[in-house]
Amino acid sequence: MNAIGKDRLLFPGADWDFDTLRRIHDACGEIAIGELGLSLYPTRIEVISAEQMLDAYAANGMPVLYRHWSFGKRFARHEMLYRRGMQGLAYEIVINSSPCLCYVMEENTATMQALVIAHAAYGHNHFFRNNHLFLEWTDAHGILDYLEFARGYIMNCEDKYGEAAVERVLDAAHALSSHGVFRVPRRRIPDLASEERRERERRQHEERIYDDLWRTIPGPKNAPGAKAEEARRRALLQLPQENLLYFLEKTAPRLKPWQREILRIVRHVEQYFYPQRQTKVMNEGCATWVHHRIMTRLHEQGRLSDGQYLEFLHSHTNVVFQPTFDDPRYGGINPYALGYAMMEDIARIATAPDDEDRAWFPDIAGHGDAPAVLREAWANHRDDSFIAQYLSPRLMRRLRLFHLADDQAEEELLVGAIHDERGYLRVRRALARQYDIGRIDPDIQVEDVDLTGDRRLMLRHAVLDRQMLEPEEARQVLQQLADLWGYGVLLREVDATSGAVLREHHASARPGIVE
Repeated sequence: MNAIGKDRLLFPGADWDFDTLRRIHDACGEIAIGELGLSLYPTRIEVISAEQMLDAYAANGMPVLYRHWSFGKRFARHEMLYRRGMQGLAYEIVINSSPCLCYVMEENTATMQALVIAHAAYGHNHFFRNNHLFLEWTDAHGILDYLEFARGYIMNCEDKYGEAAVERVLDAAHALSSHGVFRVPRRRIPDLASEERRERERRQHEERIYDDLWRTIPGPKNAPGAKAEEARRRALLQLPQENLLYFLEKTAPRLKPWQREILRIVRHVEQYFYPQRQTKVMNEGCATWVHHRIMTRLHEQGRLSDGQYLEFLHSHTNVVFQPTFDDPRYGGINPYALGYAMMEDIARIATAPDDEDRAWFPDIAGHGDAPAVLREAWANHRDDSFIAQYLSPRLMRRLRLFHLADDQAEEELLVGAIHDERGYLRVRRALARQYDIGRIDPDIQVEDVDLTGDRRLMLRHAVLDRQMLEPEEARQVLQQLADLWGYGVLLREVDATSGAVLREHHASARPGIVE
């Protein structure tokens, strides 16, 4: 037991009540805000059961979401694995909203409640509140109201048009959802809180003007003013267009207003998750570093006993465990392990650098204020740029990172980089590219529409590093696109360097999908 005595402990044993949660929250806040300088959204902590946690799993962690059969399928799978002891449940789920919602499991011990509050209510909360991607792409103040609106709107559509008709549109929209985001910043952040108020006005306006495109059929290409007319046509279509759901919502000739609104809902929800896909290592690394600092300081202050601290360390080390590449448990790089290791390494460089650190990181080596350096990194980077900027030679050696050049044209693998001056740069660059969403996601854009002929929609996939689409999956997704468009669709896979057409995919609209 700590020398300060039992009267200093936040809780005496494993049991807890809501007063205990409040004491834990306040004690963590003293360290997070007073010592680490974190800035936060207001926090709301809710205690949920295992059944409710499974519900949250099924709905992508969202507290409120519309109904869809895929969510039920996901719930059944997770429940089966959980009941059979083949899968555990998360200790918490945290929502990027204001207030920041933190769901904690009622089965957690008091020590685990302290851990998840430090991790989620302070670590993740600070990251959501300050990272530029979240500030640029998401509306934390409006997301909860928008989800309520979305659920109510889709339920009303089911009453008016039938569950089967709504399900067909949702199926198609979900199939295209990963291509339903803007990757380049728009002029303004979506004001989700006002979407419900504007929905009726937008629907009436689009009913009046959406067919203007189809009245502007271009004439012969050599006719006077043909180039200006072509430029106007492409401007109306906003070509080329990377956001397929946005393009369909605005220009698909046969969609009804309620179907367009459903596409809009799905793409807004997908856009909400877009920053999270780009910051997994940083977000979890930030939260893990914060919870370790808070729990360690609570133990140093005598608010956690030695036994409670050991319970915390057992869970913490499990979270940041990284199997080696030849371990049967290896499944890739653990984002918690990599993120936490980089945060610890940055803190070391800021406070106790060596000569190598000073050569590689002159701006932060010996800075003295590790939390300030980390707050700056958390605010201004995403995973790929963070790794490219801060992965140190010492950490590469400790993690035993090396680079394999895997060329399918060669019979053998080639070790492309080892631990030397040039190798460190290549390893860091290669690892950063694995987290670059611009390289992970296929670059598929709407290229043109055949207005003078059969209204066929033409798309282009810019192929990088010979990474072609899987033919059967491409066929199924393209079919959903054709069904929403209402006419035929052509997708060309084109080499991004030479422009050569590598493969073509075709789909024709099935009758009755959007009618």
